Amino acid sequence: MRANFKRPFNRYVKKARKPLQLVIEDAVEEICANPAIGEAKLGDLAGIRVYKFKFQRQEYLIAYHPPSIESGSPDGEVEFLVIDFYQVGPHENFYDELKRYLRAEGKL
Repeated sequence: MRANFKRPFNRYVKKARKPLQLVIEDAVEEICANPAIGEAKLGDLAGIRVYKFKFQRQEYLIAYHPPSIESGSPDGEVEFLVIDFYQVGPHENFYDELKRYLRAEGKL
């Protein structure tokens, strides 16, 4: 399983303190081990899953798209399962920012 981190996800993790970075890393590993662990969203965010975890009494969310198959070579011999990680952060304005990003990327 391969993880593909989008720009908002990378930006948040880079600015976070080291202990939070380690917890996010553990959550990503857990999601990669079991992609169906997150809650499936409906409506505008159909196809997106959100995994929730707590760090220092604060709830954080990770938005990701379940695995899709990506070819490793032009002839398609090698295939990888890829999970797109869109965003991570506290609940406040999380879904609004996620929708804004997905609209800008043309995914909504």
